[in-house]
Amino acid sequence: MSQHESVTLASDTIHNPSEPRHFMAIKPVDRRVRIFQGERLLADTTRAVRVIEVGRGVYDPSFYIPAEDVTAPLEQTGKSTHCPLKGDASYFALDGEELAWAYDAPFDFAQALAGRRAFWASKVRIEEGA
Repeated sequence: MSQHESVTLASDTIHNPSEPRHFMAIKPVDRRVRIFQGERLLADTTRAVRVIEVGRGVYDPSFYIPAEDVTAPLEQTGKSTHCPLKGDASYFALDGEELAWAYDAPFDFAQALAGRRAFWASKVRIEEGA
């Protein structure tokens, strides 16, 4: 996706076929989002999406940033996990610290996450609307 293309998202929630109480919503963010580690800018975008997910509990919302708007040189780790709503995740580190994850080949119904990176909110500072 180029820098000037917009994301079209369905307004429906996405449910786990085998567990209907596990669901998520993907919503475009209409404000600027910047991600920092300390004072170091990691990402800067006006094209983020927010994922709100309910599973075993209510998870903290996550911002997914287009990979081309990530300015830090993230390195892919060997770690991988699976989500029944999104697909297989890969993980990324900066200076040896895992900070982000991605679903680069998500399930068809979660395609809005393809090519995006999400960051652990406990390891970064997220500014929305700044």
